[in-house]
Amino acid sequence: MITLMQKFIRSIFGDFFGKRKNLKIGLYGSPNGGKTTLANKICIDWLGEEMGSVSSVAHETREIQIKEQVTIKSKGKELSFNLVDTPGIATKIDYEDFIKVGMKENEAKNRAKEATKGVIDAIKWLDDMDVVVIVLDATKDPYTQVNITIVGNLQARDIPVLLVANKIDLKKADIKMIQSAFPQYDVVGISAKYGNNIEEFYESLFKISK
Repeated sequence: MITLMQKFIRSIFGDFFGKRKNLKIGLYGSPNGGKTTLANKICIDWLGEEMGSVSSVAHETREIQIKEQVTIKSKGKELSFNLVDTPGIATKIDYEDFIKVGMKENEAKNRAKEATKGVIDAIKWLDDMDVVVIVLDATKDPYTQVNITIVGNLQARDIPVLLVANKIDLKKADIKMIQSAFPQYDVVGISAKYGNNIEEFYESLFKISK
């Protein structure tokens, strides 16, 4: 864990001894919460291109994806960072679940293997993150083992966190449910798919990235 003194020394002498590392903002959460959809929205808004493919089948993103030098603007301010989209974190990955959605056995087993490696990589990458955005499906109970594990890891590392309650365009969405589960963090409700409330998300990203 980085101490306050270490952070102070880095802030004062980082540029003096050489280029400071690029700010890394990581998107974390369970599969199908909307991480890649949000990553695509950010990249389309500020780079004019998507970051990755999305699917209704879990674990579409199975490798760490990075988009470098993303610069967002809000109210006359600029924030530049490397955006890191991580595979969905799950406590159990069963290849039979992929067979149920129409995959052949070999394809399902390969996807499960890649997804498992992706989860391990995502946890390892936490040490490299400066800010983490946890993307949650606002229609589902947020108090799950996966979310508790992610939050616990972030608290242990003292990493700034922003909670995104995604899919607020759906009738079952309940932002208050997420706020009650994790009251220690700021929560912003958005629809990454349709861009609802995306400006508030960008403003919140500025605040948490100070």
